[in-house]
Amino acid sequence: MNNKMTWVFASCIAIVLFAAACASPQPAGETATADEEVFTQLPDGRAVKLFTLTNANGIEVRAIEYGGIILSLKVPDRNGTVADIALGYDSLQGYLDVTPYFGAIIGRYGNRIDAARFVLDGNEYQLAANDGENHLHGGLVGFDKVLWKGETFENADGVGVVFTYTSPDGEEGYPGTLNAKVTYTLTDDNDLIFAYEATTDKATPVNLTQHTYFNLAGQDSGTILDQLMMINASHYTPINSGLIPTGEVARVEGTPFDFRQPTAIGAHIADDNEQLRFGRGFDHNFVLDRGDASPDSLVLAARAVDPTSGRVMEVRTTEPAIQFYSGNFLDGTITGKGGTVYEYRTGFCLETQHYPDSPNKPEFPNTILRPGETYSSKTVYSFSTE
Repeated sequence: MNNKMTWVFASCIAIVLFAAACASPQPAGETATADEEVFTQLPDGRAVKLFTLTNANGIEVRAIEYGGIILSLKVPDRNGTVADIALGYDSLQGYLDVTPYFGAIIGRYGNRIDAARFVLDGNEYQLAANDGENHLHGGLVGFDKVLWKGETFENADGVGVVFTYTSPDGEEGYPGTLNAKVTYTLTDDNDLIFAYEATTDKATPVNLTQHTYFNLAGQDSGTILDQLMMINASHYTPINSGLIPTGEVARVEGTPFDFRQPTAIGAHIADDNEQLRFGRGFDHNFVLDRGDASPDSLVLAARAVDPTSGRVMEVRTTEPAIQFYSGNFLDGTITGKGGTVYEYRTGFCLETQHYPDSPNKPEFPNTILRPGETYSSKTVYSFSTE
């Protein structure tokens, strides 16, 4: 082979090898995974599984079958440093003892129902009164305190776990057998998706949500008062001293509840305002500006930013409202992960939902699920940095 032919042959080989290298997956990237293992046992001997979801960008979600609780949510900051941004406990015992719903699925009815009762189709139903005289987050043994069945999956959308639970007729006073399914999906776009479904054999109120407490600086980083909050809501529902909506839908303009522009959580939390006194801070239902969006369309609900770490969390949802809770009942009596003492306002919640006490307020959006219908709701938490 002469020199010219050798050069041509070598050039062709080089081109083929270069093309193959470009077409092949590049080395050293993390792959999305969904793993499961036995975490512990309940006092009655039932096993509780732990599910670990990871994506290609260093986000990790750990959740368990008990309550569907998110034990940890690890997210990188603007420099790539990973921190756990979800409050909670290191072991199951903390959740069995005293927990303010850290990380859990909430149901059958998220938020409060006045006087722990409602009338449906001419029948009065008495619920468990677990918040003074009112009913809160499903009662004494709500969905946060039951053992769900979890199954992992991996598909084109991401990795995740499907939690299922059958709530029997009469549980916590609710009518009908409710078959509930909640799917957690973690994507490589850094979305954590919560998809809720339920069916029933009798008419019953349903309002499912997720109750993770966030501190975008890290669960052990002190107060959330300097973190910025934007809530896409021109209106909210004022409450009485029992934290039950009065029925009014009021404008946020000119009040401490105006978060339409990014505002430090602590900027107005100490204002002399009756609503803030009732809630001991922010613990209110914000009516989202959905415009002409269809009921099954995702709209922006909130955007939270930690200026120090640069972590950003956006919330989009099909729900009509969101409860913004600023951790007002954290009082230093809870010792969480790594020995962290959770003081006043060291975490916030953004609970997408229908309005509180809707079963007693027909003017509010309907929360009654009937046989033959399927309850369906979706919320997406998206993580990024700036």
